[in-house]
Amino acid sequence: MAEHTSGKSDLLSETRVAIMGLGLMGGSLALAIKGRCALLMGVDPDRSTRSLAQELGIFDQISADPADILPQSNLVILAAPVCTIIHLIQVLPRLHPGSAVVLDIGSTKGAITRAMDLLPTRFSPIGGHPICGKTSHSLANADPSMYLDSPFVLTPLPRTSKYTRALTEQLVSEIGSRPIWLSAEDHDRWVAVTSHLPYLLANALISISPDEAVGLIGPGFRSATRLANSSTIMMLDILKTNRENILQTLSLYRDRLNSLEEILESGQDAALEQVLDNGLARHTDLVRTNTEGETP
Repeated sequence: MAEHTSGKSDLLSETRVAIMGLGLMGGSLALAIKGRCALLMGVDPDRSTRSLAQELGIFDQISADPADILPQSNLVILAAPVCTIIHLIQVLPRLHPGSAVVLDIGSTKGAITRAMDLLPTRFSPIGGHPICGKTSHSLANADPSMYLDSPFVLTPLPRTSKYTRALTEQLVSEIGSRPIWLSAEDHDRWVAVTSHLPYLLANALISISPDEAVGLIGPGFRSATRLANSSTIMMLDILKTNRENILQTLSLYRDRLNSLEEILESGQDAALEQVLDNGLARHTDLVRTNTEGETP
């Protein structure tokens, strides 16, 4: 399900942006759009994060209190763990008295877009998910180049205006990402395979690795288990809000493991070689398609 819109006018330069949540994702996004919008404002409850943002000179204004910032904005970007984003959506009408575009950059989309759909009509909401990041989640690790050449999913609601589509697509392009328009349902089903199951597998692999094997850890193990270092708070929200899709993906993966186990037990080396060859070819196809910026 793909759709495309484009805005030829420079909408972002006329936009007053408020980013709520100044961790890795929100901070990197702020750095990437700094100087490209009419006003850039930040909100974060953590004093040390706000102090660092002030030292770095990222924002025109920064506060712990959303009521100090939000009324001035006409684009609100929610950059927080998924359940926090849902809470912010619920309280947004009393924090912002005017109209605004509301974009989130959370890792699941179904629960968030359902909450967005309950916003008053003066808000024009759209879901978003940049497919990039690091395992170190703090403003100190923020990097504007993190978004370069990365997919950035946009999930419009039926009520999302043409202006909102054009503005958010321009923002995504300005930071060097590739906009991909998807339904929230397709997004959540696909990231269950490409992101959420890999996290669980990394966690499981770490849990069965004996201490005695530490001397044999190499690049392959580090690569396979990197996601186990992800924020527990962030991942709990993801697993809770995409539970059904993850369970379905786990079931498919378990079936595949059972098949591999049967082939190994039976000593069918030719069949095992065919399975490995198929996996190699599939990996090559998927990586090439992703590198070329295509969407299946």
